[in-house]
Amino acid sequence: MIPTWWPVTLSALLFGIGLFGLLSRRNAIAILMCIELMLNAANINLVAFSRAVTPQLLTGQVFAIFVMAIAAAEAAVGLAIVIALYRNRERIVVDEVDLLRW
Repeated sequence: MIPTWWPVTLSALLFGIGLFGLLSRRNAIAILMCIELMLNAANINLVAFSRAVTPQLLTGQVFAIFVMAIAAAEAAVGLAIVIALYRNRERIVVDEVDLLRW
């Protein structure tokens, strides 16, 4: 069995990469991908701590599956918004999104 700090370190690195990408990117699709990376890092943390605290129970794994389902719905809604912005503005740079109505 691997030590708990290995997946926690991996999760922290993935979360840091996602946070850096979230703060440095201007493309809306890249921002959505960075958010998904951060959610996957949180999932790794959930599973790692669940295995460390209560190895018999599957609470961390079940919660990670719920987070994946919510992330899929979030990605679908986010991509729909990005496609609508692209059809309206013909660009998906986040800095130029300043409209409240069409």
